[in-house]
Amino acid sequence: MAVDLFAGIPVNDYAVALAWYERLLGSPPAFVPNDTEAVWELAEHRYVYIEHRPGHAGHAIHTVFVDDLDARVTGIADRGLRPRSRETYSNGVRKITYQDPDGNEIGFGGAPL
Repeated sequence: MAVDLFAGIPVNDYAVALAWYERLLGSPPAFVPNDTEAVWELAEHRYVYIEHRPGHAGHAIHTVFVDDLDARVTGIADRGLRPRSRETYSNGVRKITYQDPDGNEIGFGGAPL
């Protein structure tokens, strides 16, 4: 069974969010379907997108598990963003969480060191 994922993030200010997510994800969107949405492909058939939805922003919580957590965090820092929090769970799994200008949380998780 094939699965495609589109994880949406509502934002209040599209232009501000677009610039912030380009810095977080390290690239411009893979495609822009209309004037209020921008879409990034994180992996084949797995997308995250922002959508201009004033009044709905600030409630998204997404975590992306990656195999290169340290390199990912370093790249994001090089683009000027700092994490809101860093956690290490009892099983050693690590999670680094960023908060966009609207308060949406985007986390990156990685395997134990």
